[in-house]
Amino acid sequence: MTRPAEGGGLLVLGSLNLDVMLGVRALPTVGETVLGADAVLRPGGKGANQAVAAALTGTTVAMAGRVGDDERAATLRAALAGAGVDTSQVRTTAERSTGLAVVLVNSEGDNAIVVSPGANHAMGPADVDELRGVIETAAVLLLQLELPVPVVTRAVEVAGEVGTRVVVNLAPATTVPPAMLQGLEVLVVNRSEAEHLVGHVAADLDALRRAADELRALGPTAVVVTAGADGAVVADDRGTRHVPVAPVPVVDTTGAGDAFVGVLAAQLSRGRTLDEALAAATSAASQAVQVPGAQLSTLGRLPGPTEAPVPEPARPAAGQAP
Repeated sequence: MTRPAEGGGLLVLGSLNLDVMLGVRALPTVGETVLGADAVLRPGGKGANQAVAAALTGTTVAMAGRVGDDERAATLRAALAGAGVDTSQVRTTAERSTGLAVVLVNSEGDNAIVVSPGANHAMGPADVDELRGVIETAAVLLLQLELPVPVVTRAVEVAGEVGTRVVVNLAPATTVPPAMLQGLEVLVVNRSEAEHLVGHVAADLDALRRAADELRALGPTAVVVTAGADGAVVADDRGTRHVPVAPVPVVDTTGAGDAFVGVLAAQLSRGRTLDEALAAATSAASQAVQVPGAQLSTLGRLPGPTEAPVPEPARPAAGQAP
């Protein structure tokens, strides 16, 4: 049985990368070379990005992960600490360099990303066992798939053993053990990740609802499928419903997904309901697309649970009276 989310804060176990960002007129196709703007270096990694987004809500956040013994590591630690994230569980691995990501962003704000995991993939399940006490004291554990799958799987197991609620952002999309999904409080995926998992295209809201229902049938208590300008779809014990998003000018979509997930997990760790957390997360993602980069410390603050639209009511199941 999981504990209520109160007082323990958020623990993020995930990746830390240095992002090399390049603006391009159009994303290259296979075999094509394109010219880009001047390279910009920014702190990144899905885990670190989500930790920063969570901390910007005023939530108590700790980061656990691995970096190399190099200058990149110092940059990443400083960025996390500057956002108010506890970095005492970020360890150094001398045998691997700090993770690196190359991010291409076109003139419409769309992106393509290549990640070299480096020290992130030096972690193993035994490292998770060493974090048992830290996991046990957290209200919510947040995970992504830029760490090796056995590490994420063991983290879900340990959290279940000690009663800590778990949110998994299954990104990038990959195959995971079915038992891992059964221990989750919330599974978060985007449209393409959902399509990878369920094996069919989710081109419209009805298809997104079906995908969310299929994913929830695999065991998570709740499933959230994000869909960019279409907002998100959530499936839980209240039904399956759409969370809309207001149109905003788009500069760069790179940080939107991590802002959404980080704020969602942060609000859950503070005892908010899923709908309250979703409203705050949607508002945060809208802010994120209006600034460049994946790590959002330039925003200064991200929203609380009452600063965004309330999701639409659940749709009745087939054959059920509205």
